[in-house]
Formats: sequence, structure tokens, C-alpha cells
Amino acid sequence: MSVPQALEAASPLQICRLMRPDDANIVGNVHGGIILKMIEEAGCIIGTRHCNTQNGDRCLAALVRVEKTEFLFPMFIGEVAHVTAEITYTSKHSLEVQVKVIAENLLTGAKKLANKAALWYVPCSLQNVEKIMDVPPIKYATAEEEEQGRKRYEAQKLERLETKARIDEVVPLPTNPEQHTVGYSQSSLIHLVAPSDCTLHNNVHGGVTMKLMDEVAGIVAFRHCNTNIVTASVEAINFHRKIHKGCVVTVTGRLTFVSNKSMEIEVLVDASSLMEAKKQKYRAVSAFFTFISLDKDNKPLPVPALKIEGEEEQRRFEEGKARYLQNKAKRLADKERKQ
Repeated sequence: MSVPQALEAASPLQICRLMRPDDANIVGNVHGGIILKMIEEAGCIIGTRHCNTQNGDRCLAALVRVEKTEFLFPMFIGEVAHVTAEITYTSKHSLEVQVKVIAENLLTGAKKLANKAALWYVPCSLQNVEKIMDVPPIKYATAEEEEQGRKRYEAQKLERLETKARIDEVVPLPTNPEQHTVGYSQSSLIHLVAPSDCTLHNNVHGGVTMKLMDEVAGIVAFRHCNTNIVTASVEAINFHRKIHKGCVVTVTGRLTFVSNKSMEIEVLVDASSLMEAKKQKYRAVSAFFTFISLDKDNKPLPVPALKIEGEEEQRRFEEGKARYLQNKAKRLADKERKQ
């Protein structure tokens, strides 16, 4: 059997877009979901282009996972988003795309790194959506670069398996919940998947799903603190199963952990067939979003403490606290390395 020849990685792809009023909240901050949708579109384009450089079935790059995504600075109406995507690692059946978003102020010319993310895709045949195609290997600048990519691949593969094993059920809303409890801010959104939401496979675009998830998480955060809120980061988003055209999607968000100035919100996406009632609802996507509260000058505000009720909420709170402390330690370590 011949070994596929390594290709030069596709040239970085750049998408530019002006942020409009309908992209933002009432105080002018661009919704995190809009940014996530642009990031996924760029990743899908460069991934699909690369996977179709070989002979065989034509294919489409399908999103399976988004690594932790950092929202470094808020973006505002009138700014231009420059989204740059680059393929940084390929395995036999998947590829990693790293994306950066630069915000440009057209009036002053100032630019800032607003977001960065890493996404994983698999190429699905257009003839048979269940058929996963081989990914053309890329050339690496050094052996160390390839080894680092392999480590990231193995880590995300393990985390996806662990996430599948701990899928929780959505808890029904309590009657007359007390303010600042989990039940008080828990929110759901129901969406019918239309053709405009879908890829050529008639499955929902990953970016569409992430936008809905960010909207629900934002509602949860706002209900908890009643101030201007923005997305600060997104923990890994795992796409467990495909969502098909015509499905009814239920997106539910609930608080899991609150620190002095941030809120962690678990978002669960369940799908069911509208036409085939006998088919059971299934868990399609899950993730943790982190939001912060801002004052009128976009400075962080303290967040009301979360009132815990019951053992399950306490368990989720402790798990969220562990993630918060782990991320905080990583940020401090990264800051020390740069000094």
C-alpha cells in the first residue's frame, strides 16, 4: 500500500467582516456566538479545501470538537473582524485548524487579538455521510512541531471519550425558584432546524449550533446578575452526534459554578426528529461557557454568589471550581513564561 505524500499545509485563510448592530447586544458588544460562527466557517472552508486536494470521493469537513476558546477582548459595532485559519496538524482521519480573530478599529487603525481557538474536523464523503475519508498529511517545519500536534490530538481524543461517559440529564425547572439559585436562571431555547442552518449533508453547521449555545448561556448569565454580560471563554465543545435537517433542537443552559467575577454555564444540546416521533431525543453537543459581568465602562463587576441546592448541584459546583482553578493556574503559568 502506498503511503500518502505529505503536502504543504494550505495557505492560511482569511475572512473579513464588518460588525453590524444586529451582531451585538444592547450596549454594542458583539455576541460571542457571532464570533464562534465566523471561526467555524473559516475552519470548515480551509479544512474542506485541504481534504479535497486528493483523488477519491469529494468530501466536506465536519466539526467534531472545539478546544478551549479565549475571548481576550470584546469586539464592538463598527469594528472589522479579521478571521485567520491555518491547518496545524493532520491525523489519518482528522485535522486541527487553529484560528485567530483580530479586531480592527477603522477610525483609529488600531488592531488587537480578540479571540483564538483550535478546532478539530473530520472529512465526510458527499456520497455517503457515514464514510470518513482519509486526510492528506501535511509537512511540518520541524519534528518537534509534529510531535506537539500529535500530543494535542491524543489529548483531545481522550477528553472526547471521557465527556461521552459523563453526559448528564437536564434537570426540570423547579416551581417558583429563589433568586440566584441554579433553577432561577436555567434557560432553554427551542429551534427547528431549517435548510439555511445546514451543510451539503443536510446536517447543522457547527457554527449555527455554537451561536444558539452562546445565546442561551448569555440569557442564563444575565438572569443571574442583571447586568451587561459578555462571553469570556468556552471550554471544549464536543459534538457527540449529528443534528439533521428537520430536527427540533432544545438548547439548555444552567449555572454550575460562580467565582467572584465569572460564571461557568453548562450548555446541553438535545435533538429529536419532528417527523419520526418514535425516535428518542438524543444528546448532540455539550460545552461549558464562561461569562463575566461588566459595568458601563466595560470593567468587570462582582458576580452574585450561587445558592446551591442538593448534592447534584454541589457536585457540579465542585467540578466547576476545579476547572476554574486549573484554568487560572494555566493563565498564570503562561503569563510567567512570557515575562
